[in-house]
Amino acid sequence: MLHSMSTSVETVSERSAAEVNEEIRALWRRAGGTLTIEQREEYQRLVMEWAAVAPQQTRAA
Repeated sequence: MLHSMSTSVETVSERSAAEVNEEIRALWRRAGGTLTIEQREEYQRLVMEWAAVAPQQTRAA
């Protein structure tokens, strides 16, 4: 299940790292491999959200 894109920054994610990762993958699929400025901003927000919820061993990889 994908969540709609949000323009607000969430300080605490209620989603798992896997859910955020799936949204990142969906963003890249929709973009066809080239992100617009707006999509890059969304990508950066998603990566920050993922990093906040990802398990320690995943972040170290």
